[in-house]
Amino acid sequence: MKPNQVLDGNAIVYCEGAFNTPEGKTAHGLVRFTERYRVLSVVDSKYAGQDAGKVLDGKDRGIPVFSSIEKAVAAAKEKDTAAQWLVIGLAPDGGRLPGAAREHIRKGINLGLNVDSGLHDFLNDDPEIGGFARFKQVRIRDIRKTPSRNLLHAFTGKIESVKALKVAILGTDSAVGKRTTAWILLHALRDAGYRAELIGTGQTAWMQGARYSIILDSLINDFVAGEIEHAVVTAWEERRPDVIVIEGQGSLMNPAYPGGLEILAAARPDLVILQHAPKRKDYDGFPGYPIQPLPIQIQAIELLSGKPVRAITINHEMMTKLEVAESARQIEEETGLPACDVLLQGTAQLLNLLAPLISGAPTEMNDPV
Repeated sequence: MKPNQVLDGNAIVYCEGAFNTPEGKTAHGLVRFTERYRVLSVVDSKYAGQDAGKVLDGKDRGIPVFSSIEKAVAAAKEKDTAAQWLVIGLAPDGGRLPGAAREHIRKGINLGLNVDSGLHDFLNDDPEIGGFARFKQVRIRDIRKTPSRNLLHAFTGKIESVKALKVAILGTDSAVGKRTTAWILLHALRDAGYRAELIGTGQTAWMQGARYSIILDSLINDFVAGEIEHAVVTAWEERRPDVIVIEGQGSLMNPAYPGGLEILAAARPDLVILQHAPKRKDYDGFPGYPIQPLPIQIQAIELLSGKPVRAITINHEMMTKLEVAESARQIEEETGLPACDVLLQGTAQLLNLLAPLISGAPTEMNDPV
């Protein structure tokens, strides 16, 4: 796939009431990067009239925010770039469809838009929404729907055949920026001349067009390890990358979304980069459940995997640039590990860390996603 090639066409991203919050992380990923869609606009009345990239990262991306789906569709038609998809950019706790979103989705269907949803409430199974979509002859894709058992894989041990450097991006919490850091690192590795592949493990990475994607929280437990292994092994056998970057899910000690152990056990990464939001005191959505200190999080990962945490990447939510720099200094002092914010400070520090560990020399051939 060539850079900027679009798999599925023009899309409007629905994120009413959640853009620029942790519950809008799917929309954020699509605004920052996707090769599955050409993102035309975002819907969230709070930021109507602004540029989505400017709101998110201070970077104008030419993606306007509208107050309604109707206005977004009309604007697309005026520019002769008719929308084909309505993508649900919400990522609420529990993955349930907010009641207020139902009528908005119906409006999108009525306007002829296909719908992609990564929620746990399957829209195809909803008598009202699914039935209306069939009546209007538009398509709904429920990205989190469990695959048929005959398509799933059990763990085999073939992971030991993979010779690429395997880098897992885990986190100290859910919705903390693991996927964003994974994509930024992947692109930086490719720009530096390495062959690199991403293993996407959630619905947003799939929506962004990751070639090797699984959706962990849609899987039957017995097949989670096998699906992780299969994705990594397939990436190795088909592409022979120098580096495989593996997107984490949840966090090891999050009470509601414990994740990471499956990746450590099945993908068997050579090292871990740990994403952390210094200003968070409690786990996302669960006041009174304090996030364990970084040294304990690092110790848990290293005890379970037998492999090192080699760097800390910072999520700068609620922080100024000066606070990010001071936080990086404090983390380095506390843990002895390099710390940086890849969105604000780039990836040079991580590339310098990884370069001596990559067996393949940089090549002029940069494989796209």
